[in-house]
This record gives sequence, C-alpha cells and structure tokens, in this order.
Amino acid sequence: MVRRRIGTAFMGGAYVFPGGRVDEHDRDVDERWRIGSRDTASHLADIDPAQAIGFYVAAARELFEEAGVLLARDRRGEFVSLAPADARHRFNQYRAAVHAGSRSLRAILEREDLQLAFDTLVPFAHWVTPSIDTRRFDTRFFITRMPQDQSPVHDDTETIESAWLLPADAIARCRRGEIVLPPPTWTTLRELEPFSSVDAALAWARRRRIQRREPKFVEKDGARMLLLPGDPLNPELSAEPPPAETRFILADGRWRAEAARA
Repeated sequence: MVRRRIGTAFMGGAYVFPGGRVDEHDRDVDERWRIGSRDTASHLADIDPAQAIGFYVAAARELFEEAGVLLARDRRGEFVSLAPADARHRFNQYRAAVHAGSRSLRAILEREDLQLAFDTLVPFAHWVTPSIDTRRFDTRFFITRMPQDQSPVHDDTETIESAWLLPADAIARCRRGEIVLPPPTWTTLRELEPFSSVDAALAWARRRRIQRREPKFVEKDGARMLLLPGDPLNPELSAEPPPAETRFILADGRWRAEAARA
C-alpha cells in the first residue's frame, strides 16, 4: 500500500493501492507491446474494447509510477529484472520520465523490447464515487502477483510512504486511528482478508462476478453515511454476500466503517 501526500485534493494522507486516471497515451500501446490482451475485452465486457485496453495499461503504468513495479516481460517471457544496479538505475530514470510526462510507457517498452503482461492483471472490482463528490471517478480494481527481482517503493511525489501490510493489520491500524483507509480500500481489504496466499486471492478474483458499486449517500439522525449495496438502507442488492461493514459514518473528517443495521 502507498500513502498519498497530505494536502492532496483527493484522499490526501490516506493509505491506498497504487493507481490513477487513464491517460490519453494509455490507449497507444498496441498489440506488439502487450501479452495476454486477447481476453481483455471479455473481462471488462461492459465497456468498449479500446477503453478496456486503456484501463489495463493505466493499471500497469500507475503501478510503475507510484510503486516502481513494472509488469513487463522480455521476448523470452521473463519478467524484467530490476535487481542489477544498472537496470535499477536505468528504470528509475524511466519511471521519473513517465511520471513527469516527458516520456510514454510505450516508448520505454519499445526501447527495452518489452511487452506489458496483461495476463497477470485480473480485474475484480468496479467502484464509482457517489454523486455528492465534486471529483467523481469510475474506477476498476485489479489484482496481480508481484514479479520477482523487483522491489516496490513509493515515488516521494504523489505518495510519501509505502508498506506491505496484511489486510487484518491495515484494518486494525485504521481502527486505532493510525492510518486512514477510504471506503473502497477498507472494503477491498475485508474481501482479501480471508485468503492466506496469492494463489487463493487470484482464484477468487478470476471467478468473481464484478458488480458496479456506487455508495449511496444518506443523512440520518444527524449522521452522514455512505451505504454499500446490501446495506438495509440501500435498496440496491449486492451480487454476493456483503462485506462485514456496509456503511461508513463521517466522523472527525474520516469515514469510519460500521456493520449493517436497520
């Protein structure tokens, strides 16, 4: 997980997963520079195939920008290794250039003769910010396995801290007030919490029916709440058993998770 810079307009100071918006150039990575994109459109069947490609490329690019992890293989099918000092230095320069917008991810793939590993990215969630937000996002969540010979680290620009955390530990730290978790991040951690291995989490993601989640904003008895599908106060049904907490109460500037009740 990475911590967003304090003072950032959206989710400032919160712990989140690496990610961001789809850029114009994310649609320019053609078939020569990606592996496993044949089923991409079917995995995101609710949107145009070209738009689906953009989501996959954006996921890989943002992971590279914010965490320094590159989901790309060479022509032998091996993940790019960032263990050697010269490779690490070279790709750190690439990372900074992509982040600054002075170089595209496609240009780096071409220079290094690499292909994005679409086959490692498994979509498992679809979140839309509620209508009360002035900055609205329509977001896809992916899960992947960490490549060997790479070491993630935050970018010190958009993100100021990073850590590997067990889902239960992240939730416990949030309950103690040590970190902030936005509602989608909290819910994702709850969903990942039961799995004891990457294989198990990936298998769950592959068989999951993805439901569009747009929390409903409600004010009741002086409390401001965000309600997920499956909450008694949200008429939208959940496609699967809802998580342990289906509502988030705004208190002291933070959304705090609570179990469902009428």
